[in-house]
Amino acid sequence: MPSLQGKTLLVTGASSGIGRALCQLLVERGANVLGVTRRPSALHEEVSPIQADLSRREEVSAVFQGLGRIDALVNCAGVGYLSRIVDGNPADWEEMWRVNVMALALCCQLSLKHFPASGGRIVNVSSMSGHSVPPSGGFFAATKFGVRAVTDALRSELRASNLPVQVACVSPGVVDTPLLDQYFRGREESLSQTRAATRMLDPEDVAWAILGILEAPFHVEISDILIRSAQQRS
Repeated sequence: MPSLQGKTLLVTGASSGIGRALCQLLVERGANVLGVTRRPSALHEEVSPIQADLSRREEVSAVFQGLGRIDALVNCAGVGYLSRIVDGNPADWEEMWRVNVMALALCCQLSLKHFPASGGRIVNVSSMSGHSVPPSGGFFAATKFGVRAVTDALRSELRASNLPVQVACVSPGVVDTPLLDQYFRGREESLSQTRAATRMLDPEDVAWAILGILEAPFHVEISDILIRSAQQRS
């Protein structure tokens, strides 16, 4: 497998959850890791911080100004609220759309100028909710379907342009991260019951799946990975 030693990878959502777990694995493999976050103080100590609020388009653009070469982009940043279509707060919808879809798509677009001529990789983190909408999926599920659509569209466009950049999508089931606490805000009892009843994925479980994509031989293209706890039934 190709070594990540000395490679430069840009990871969004790098200070918590899946992003932080991935950064640690990449550092252990000798990669140069650039971590995009609103909280640089929470980053792994060997990750180079890039502070940005990805809900603001101008701050997303600023991430790539003077960036230099990168070998891979991993979009881990995400926002999740349990916000239904029938009575959800449109402000929650807008924040999820801005971060989960718009920022991700813009990072994909802007990163293309920074890959070497030999190619690179983009990995977008979606969700199982982007494949089948659960009863409480609401607008969050809509954004994760959007992530999959952006990923598929970009892959087709890159192939049509003969650009050697591979694009993958990783869709986890329920992962025990701070996003889960955010999702169940005001419904902490329901979250406690879920944690007690189901062995969820750890962030490291998903990070290992992403690492498998990044370390695959470049003639191997991994397009989609669905990963969930063996105890998750839907």
